Amino acid sequence: MLVLGLLVLVGLSVHRMWCAEPPGPYVAFGGQTMGTTWEVKLAGSELGPNEIRTAANAAEENLADVVALMSNWEPDSEISRFNAHPNLEPFAISAPTLEVVAVAERFSQETDGAFDITVGALVEAWGFGPDPRPEKAPDSRAIEALRKQVGFQRLEIIQEQNALRKSTPALKLDLSAIAKGYGVDRVAEALEALGHRNYLVEVGGELRAAGRKRSGQPWRVAIERPSDSYRAIQEVLDLNENAMATSGDYRNFYEEAGQRFSHTLDPRSGAPISHALASVTVVNPSAMRADAWATALNVLGPEEGYSLASQRGVPAYFIIREGSGFSTLMTEEMSSLLRPYAEEPAPQAP
Repeated sequence: MLVLGLLVLVGLSVHRMWCAEPPGPYVAFGGQTMGTTWEVKLAGSELGPNEIRTAANAAEENLADVVALMSNWEPDSEISRFNAHPNLEPFAISAPTLEVVAVAERFSQETDGAFDITVGALVEAWGFGPDPRPEKAPDSRAIEALRKQVGFQRLEIIQEQNALRKSTPALKLDLSAIAKGYGVDRVAEALEALGHRNYLVEVGGELRAAGRKRSGQPWRVAIERPSDSYRAIQEVLDLNENAMATSGDYRNFYEEAGQRFSHTLDPRSGAPISHALASVTVVNPSAMRADAWATALNVLGPEEGYSLASQRGVPAYFIIREGSGFSTLMTEEMSSLLRPYAEEPAPQAP
């Protein structure tokens, strides 16, 4: 009856939610958002139907709010309306969007432009935005013209007016490199406001954990081994009161004339990254900052990215393509977080 009750609850409260069968180390529920999936795992001694329903609704409402504010795929979102703003007058913006943009600006400064949310026009030109992919990738002349519309220096944050201002009308923001992490943080904060202290939140591979499972075990998560055809574990770690984000080129890409184009663009060149770094995983107390760090280090590549992460004390794990396999590189801060993992045979590609 309890299982049936939970399934009925899921159907009533959250679109396409699933629920783990109790008893167990946690209760799980989730759905879809931002073109991917989300999941929450809750552990605690008092998790009845009302508590689960309230937590699920809070998670879904907060993620829906992030989409309404920051999605380039929603034409009426706040960011889409800002991008369509045709002049250089200040554009009033909500406090959550202003917060994310301000954090993004600091990352742009700290990485000398390797992280930059003003790449919206380039993202669209390369076919990774909401519009259909162009028949051909942009040539060097088109890229050079678009680069004149890109650069965090061309965006002004007017804190006293809660507004943003463009220095060129064609400037477009794309928050996809930070919004998922922000969404994870929003859900985590909503759960804590409801009194939950033991949870694991995941949105499209970005995670944040607090407390432990009912069994007393920590939330153990995996760094994925890059693969286009199957999913496998590279390393595992205990995500104790931390968040984790990964940026890689092996999920969202396309090929043209034998050349592979990653969705991760280097704002400094205006083109997709082309170095040997397959993925980079970052741990940080904030999922938003882990998300931004992972993107920035992925843009910088294995040498420059590792150097910056080491200088800043960022826990980062780099997986680098080397011939037909991979090599790895990690900062000292990340090596202390890894846990032993007994590897099972990797699934075979179909």
